[in-house]
Amino acid sequence: MGAGLFWGAFLVLLGVSLVIKVVFNVDFPLVKIAIGAFFIFLGVKVLFGKVLIPEGKVGPHDTVFTEKVYNNPEKGKEYNVVFGKGVYDFTNVDLSHGDFHAKVGTVFGGSVIKIDENMPVRIDADAVFAGAELPDGNTAVFGSSHYRTDSYNPDSAALIIKVDVVFGGVQVVRR
Repeated sequence: MGAGLFWGAFLVLLGVSLVIKVVFNVDFPLVKIAIGAFFIFLGVKVLFGKVLIPEGKVGPHDTVFTEKVYNNPEKGKEYNVVFGKGVYDFTNVDLSHGDFHAKVGTVFGGSVIKIDENMPVRIDADAVFAGAELPDGNTAVFGSSHYRTDSYNPDSAALIIKVDVVFGGVQVVRR
């Protein structure tokens, strides 16, 4: 059953239920039905081993329903974890060419970010119904949290990581 068929049938049933509600004054819990149908669809896709994103749509920096380890993340790239786990090792980052920017997004999954405690690092974490655990003990559950190493100076080259996490967990560890 393809996603198009599922959503088409779902929209037809939604329209029919609205007509029945208006014409016959029968009340259907539309929101509960929609949430239940979504979870049934998601469960069927997981059981049969197919991802929700078509094969060609997952990029080399995306982790979907799996676990990946990135030993040398690339400068200026965005890494995403959806229903999986990503491990990012930023300990060997080269700062000789200026700031090294990276973005790590986690949705319904987990990420571990490894940093060198002697490297100048700035991490800005935003969390929504999630947990972002930073090395200094700060955590973001709903809102923002920031971390800077002692060697961080805004006027010199640094590792700058933007972390977004929704319904998941991110842990930043020093090595």
